[in-house]
Amino acid sequence: MTKQYPTIVDQFIKFETEKPNQLFLSEPVNGIYREFTWKQAGKEIRSIASYLQNCGLNKGDKVAILSKNCAHWMMTDIAIGMAGLVSVPLYPNITATGINEILLHSEAKAIFVGKLDNPLELRKGIPDELLQISFPFYFNEGCLNWDDLVINNQPLAGNSFVKPQDLYCIMYTSGTTGNPKGVMHNFHALSYAIYSFLESNPPFVNEIFFSYLPLCHIAEKMLVLNGTVFTGATAYFVESQETFAKNLQHTQPTVFLAVPRIWEKTKEEILKKMPQEKLNKLLKIPIVSGIIKKAIQKKLGLSRAKYIYSGASPINIALLNWFAKLGIIIQEAYGMTENCALSHVNRKGLTKFGTVGQSYPGVSVKLSAENELLVKSDASMLGYFKEPELTAEMFEDGWLKTGDEGFIDAEGYFTITGRIKDQFKTSKGKYVIPAAIESKVLAHPYVSQACIVGSGMPAPLLLCTLSEKAQVEEQKSIIDHLAELLNTINHQLEHHEKIAKLIVVKEEWTIENGILTPTLKIKRKIIEQLFQPYYETWFNLTTAISFV
Repeated sequence: MTKQYPTIVDQFIKFETEKPNQLFLSEPVNGIYREFTWKQAGKEIRSIASYLQNCGLNKGDKVAILSKNCAHWMMTDIAIGMAGLVSVPLYPNITATGINEILLHSEAKAIFVGKLDNPLELRKGIPDELLQISFPFYFNEGCLNWDDLVINNQPLAGNSFVKPQDLYCIMYTSGTTGNPKGVMHNFHALSYAIYSFLESNPPFVNEIFFSYLPLCHIAEKMLVLNGTVFTGATAYFVESQETFAKNLQHTQPTVFLAVPRIWEKTKEEILKKMPQEKLNKLLKIPIVSGIIKKAIQKKLGLSRAKYIYSGASPINIALLNWFAKLGIIIQEAYGMTENCALSHVNRKGLTKFGTVGQSYPGVSVKLSAENELLVKSDASMLGYFKEPELTAEMFEDGWLKTGDEGFIDAEGYFTITGRIKDQFKTSKGKYVIPAAIESKVLAHPYVSQACIVGSGMPAPLLLCTLSEKAQVEEQKSIIDHLAELLNTINHQLEHHEKIAKLIVVKEEWTIENGILTPTLKIKRKIIEQLFQPYYETWFNLTTAISFV
């Protein structure tokens, strides 16, 4: 018989009762931190849950959340569950068209609208018939007011009637290879995942979380939202991209998660203030070294961080080693939306750089004949909403197909060598695995982003953008450095993998221009659409390095 775990609603009620006056959520609004104790949050959550139960919605109906991270995002997610409804979180940086597609596909009956950069534009994607409720601090015209609903609705009394097997959420993937798909998870799956995570780590006691990655992404939802609620912790929020550093310094979290792109940018910012040569010299002086490390950690906001994670996409091993020299040991973790991010993690004190760690307790793993990682646990999704055929394609005899290939060493550490779908054949009929080559390229200080392409070409091409360090150099110096990089890497590659040309793309790849997902992963499909018409021309150029 499957072990039963408390749901997120059960856990909230537990801490609402046990520590009513302890700080639960703290959010900066116009520079002033608005704070909510467990008791204060509980009153608002229970009143909103009461309203949702009495406004014509039925058990199992879908309710969307469209907002950047904020205190009321977390309260809403819990309230939706408490009311017996299903949460459908949306990325706050997708288009109005994308919002409309998901709302229609998910059959959402209501939507909470909160903190957004361009609310008027995004709300064009919300069907007129949908019930719209606006968060405090970010009122949206034409919506019901959260504060009014809290005042006018008696808080839902008693304990939770949520069952572990009830559908909890439909999480739409960010879509690196196609249209987003709605991943269905019940309460049990997420509870199972968080308890397995906690079992893999030393006790989480009085932790401080910092929430800024999208809460509609599985990694942030599991680590920050569930981590906070299941351990009775405190979560702080970021106000804006401009105040990120200030808010992180204020919070000094004990648990911190960043995606590789953020770690890369953080390194660049440190080196702007202290060049690598100077940093190297200072780190060699015993007493000074310790002072420098502590100063950098405090400046970054990581002075008391006990658990520092990287996830969502592979991180370069050179970057991990660079931060380790500053006393910042990054634990790479690995998972998918389809398994509640529960697959592998580098445990504290047992981190092996270059791998995504060992599997969590309760997670079975094996490799297919093609070396694709297959996983099985109670955290696996129920399926894709209204997509039975796509669901069937994701499983093989009950094992979830991750799409990632690699190898498992004698100690159980998994190393990812690439994505099965990212592989491509050159015209010579040989497969090229981009991820392994891109990892080598990204170790160079002049490269900011990299993508290996060339399906059907005689040899691969390397597209890249320049780092801030490179952008202030003269073009001849950039070309010399990149030519040396190209030569060095080609000496390490098999004949069919050798890069024919390096193409420097002037415009950075961003979420705004559609090349990065909301979690800062490259959309290879978009890269192909944008640049494939030029591959043959670039391949036939007489120079090895070109700027476009």
